[in-house]
Amino acid sequence: MKTIEVDEELYRYIASHTQHIGESASDILRRMLKFTAGQTASAAANVSAATAVKASAAESIKSESRPQDRVRAMRELLLSDEYAEQKRAVNRFMLILSTLYSLDAKAFGAATESLQGRTRVYFAGNQQTLVENGTHTKPQHIPGTPYWVITNTNTDRKRSMVEHIMLSMQFPVELTEKVCGTL
Repeated sequence: MKTIEVDEELYRYIASHTQHIGESASDILRRMLKFTAGQTASAAANVSAATAVKASAAESIKSESRPQDRVRAMRELLLSDEYAEQKRAVNRFMLILSTLYSLDAKAFGAATESLQGRTRVYFAGNQQTLVENGTHTKPQHIPGTPYWVITNTNTDRKRSMVEHIMLSMQFPVELTEKVCGTL
């Protein structure tokens, strides 16, 4: 087994194509390049060139006719420098919420409508609603959205809120657990 160095951007791109937990970088690259064991380099280059042309055409069609790949976007968030640099759970929480909203504002809104505690409202369209429905709520505006969220909750409650939203938005359970595990 040889070791190669890749820059951070390329590493994140490769990692974003992971299909299952524990998949190695070699497996990912083999799948992406359609390279099989025992194949010669020139044969692989021909297959790779043809695949690249097809992928490029398919990508341009996909970007025009289909919405953003939500799963990939969430994986990229988890791998981003911005996310990794956050020292506090509340900051990671806000980044997750912003990203979820940007992926599907309508589904995000529907998921947050049904989400509230025993005595508190967790999400609202304005700060005042949150202040009136709880004490010491520390409402914060979710960047890039019309929503406010209470932030004076423990990390487990934040995880529970993210889990509810992601499952309501029909994200895969594995990804939801992975995202919640990073809070």
